[in-house]
Amino acid sequence: MNEYNGIWVFAEARDGILHEVNLELLGKARELADQTDTHVTAVLLGHHVKPLAQILINYGADSVLVADDPRLDTYRLLPYSLVIESLIRECQPRIFLMGATAMGVELAPRLAAKVRTGLSAHCVDLKLDSKGQLLYVVPGWGGGVLATITCPDHQPQMATVMPGIMKARAPAQRKGQIREIEVHLPDKELGPEVLEIKREEPEELPLEKAEVVVAGGWGVGSQEDWRMIEELASVLGGAVGATRPPVDEGWAKEGQMIGQSGKTVRPTLYVGVGISGLMHHVVGMDQSGHIISINTDPNADIFDTSDVIVVEDFRKVVPRLIKEIQFRLRG
Repeated sequence: MNEYNGIWVFAEARDGILHEVNLELLGKARELADQTDTHVTAVLLGHHVKPLAQILINYGADSVLVADDPRLDTYRLLPYSLVIESLIRECQPRIFLMGATAMGVELAPRLAAKVRTGLSAHCVDLKLDSKGQLLYVVPGWGGGVLATITCPDHQPQMATVMPGIMKARAPAQRKGQIREIEVHLPDKELGPEVLEIKREEPEELPLEKAEVVVAGGWGVGSQEDWRMIEELASVLGGAVGATRPPVDEGWAKEGQMIGQSGKTVRPTLYVGVGISGLMHHVVGMDQSGHIISINTDPNADIFDTSDVIVVEDFRKVVPRLIKEIQFRLRG
């Protein structure tokens, strides 16, 4: 079993499709494993999911542990945590990485508690020290600094990472081991049963897929002014993003929040309006192609990440920008 005691990545699959964060985490796991000559294992749960195993190998896994069972077809906390806990106790991995998705943020702390280890959530980077211990990098103290956390006394060293933070490696045809796991679950006490799933299509262009993102922060000031953000995004054919304060005020929706507690975006063009630039937000947008920031504060932290800075009241800039874009679109 020694080949399974290296770095693990939880492979989240829904409806036969792997979540992109799996591929991103495999890229980071492969990078860390290559530094220490360590084995990378993907853990895949579901029903009829074995065909996905080769994809995980192509993206960096050396082996895949496949738990295939009808009771795992739809994610439920208790069955998933019981199966993975059993695998952890059997194989003793050193590191276990999971995506900070809706599934991951529920499952990861339950697993950490079950196997009595630590968990660092919403990491923005992962490194190894000279002894091969995992270093978790997270924004701290209100987003003003990056803190490094270690968990030297317990294993596995567990971390969750937001989708989009890491970069997936280009897939390549690789050989690896696929091991099917016998699933042993009690007939009872598996929690609520899922009877039906209804999916709602997003009303707006998803932030993660938008080529243009216009985001507003606390400096926007009011819901009336927020409409300028929405109009600018509309004329640019982009999506609207936000920092935490506009979401708390009800100007923007939870799904529009960018940053450590929200989404990670990499648009071709990012326009930030009234955003101070705390680390909690910047980690979600600093990989954008071109960043334009508008702020009245010449010392705003967001300018350190920007390609173009505009030190001015956005109420003077944005309406003129909208009119100019509309004029050019009319030809």
